[in-house]
Formats: sequence, structure tokens, C-alpha cells
Amino acid sequence: MSESTAPVPSPGRAVDAPVPTGDRLAAAYLLGIADDAMVYAQRLGEWLTNAPQIEEDMALANVSLDLLGQARGLYAHIGELDGTFRSEDDFAMLRDEREWRNVQLVEQERQDFGFEMARLLWFSAYQNLLYGLVAAGSSDETFRAVGEKAAKEVRYHLDHAHQWVNRLGDGTEESRHRMQEALERVSPYVDELFDDDPVSVAAADAGLGLRPSALREDVDRAVGRIVSEATLELPETPRWRSRGGRQGVHSAPMRYLLSEMQHVARSHPGATW
Repeated sequence: MSESTAPVPSPGRAVDAPVPTGDRLAAAYLLGIADDAMVYAQRLGEWLTNAPQIEEDMALANVSLDLLGQARGLYAHIGELDGTFRSEDDFAMLRDEREWRNVQLVEQERQDFGFEMARLLWFSAYQNLLYGLVAAGSSDETFRAVGEKAAKEVRYHLDHAHQWVNRLGDGTEESRHRMQEALERVSPYVDELFDDDPVSVAAADAGLGLRPSALREDVDRAVGRIVSEATLELPETPRWRSRGGRQGVHSAPMRYLLSEMQHVARSHPGATW
């Protein structure tokens, strides 16, 4: 297993911009949530033929498809809200790196299986709470509908990660060591999930969604319980942490992910099949 190193950030930095209002605020807020799902769907799809057993190939492919469905359910709606009327393909295939608003956790390269289960554990625990609360109270009807369906899906995602973290953590000495080390490699990307950026704060004030920081305590509790059950420990606060994804600042793996994901669409613009 190779040692983990902090990724090299892409050039540029976040630039402060006026916070949008009305429909454009909703579009900006929902874009981050949709982009998280789209990018992580791409990463999980890379496990096909690479998972430790064929059942896991299928399981992670199904999680990937669930996330893809979440993104698709939001992109066309975002295009209406922001007045561009872009399609889901436009959002997924025709945007450059700095136009994406996902957190850096989901764009990191596929590593070993322990890393993936640690990443899925944190991300699905975050989504589980987000969608569960959104389905009950967002002022955006489409977001509520997507959240209601997604809430059922991510409960399975969380349970799947829970079972594997427990199995590896409470397994052999080697599996326990590798699962603990995987939690440590994921740790620098966790805090960004709960950063209160200006758009999310304004969206929460408008009744569209929630401040990410409002989810932190409950998600920490849920993940901590699972980690403890697996005879593992949550890592100490990392010396370096990711930030800036919601403002379009990404790590180096993002450009390679987009190059692969968008290659066919950009090479054959307007093609249908």
C-alpha cells in the first residue's frame, strides 16, 4: 500500500462573487449537491472489474447509478432555475474544471478498497442526513422530490459501507490496520463537507436547504458509532485539509477525471446514439 500524500491543487484560487438571489440562488446551491453525486458516480464506476469480488462490482455499480440518478434529477431543474436551460448532458459533459462545485472528497483517485469504504461511509452518512431533512422541508419542490427518493437509496449506501468497515476493522490484524489507515487517508477531505460557504448559508436562510455545519454533529456521531463498532478510531485532526471545491477550486485528480468522463462528448459534439 502506497503512502498517502496531499494532492496538488489545481492552479487558481476561489474568487469572491456576489451571492445570487431567488432562482439563481437555488440553482447555485443545488449545483454543488448535483456535482457531488455526479463526480462520485464516476469514481465508483471505476470499480467495475476492480472490486475484490463480483458481487461488489455490482453493488458499487448500483451505488454509482443511484448517484447518477440524483444528479440527473437536479441538472435539468438547475438549467431552468438559472435561465440557461442547459440539459443534464450540458452540465455533465461541457463544463470546464473551474465550473464544477463538488467537494474534493469525491474527486480523489480510486485507491484501495478500504479507502473507498471509508470515503463512502463519510459521504453516505452526510447524504443520508441531508436528504432526510430536505425531503421534509425544502421550499424547492423538485429538490424535495429528489431528496425523498435519494433518502431511501443512501440508507442502503450507508449500510453497505457500515458492513464493510465493520468487517474489515474487526477482521484480521492486517485488515484492521489497513482500514484504520484508510480512515486516516480520507480524513483530510471530510471537513469540507461541512463548510458553510456563502451560497449554502443564503440557501438555508431562504428555506431551500441546510447549512452544512448543521449536519456535522449528527454525521460525526453516526460515523463515530460505526468506527467504534469496528474496533477502529477516528483519526486526529489532520495537519492539511481540503477546501474550495464549492468555489470551483479542485485538486489535480479532477482534471483527469473530467478528461476521461467528457472525452467522447467533446470529441463528437452533437452526436447521438
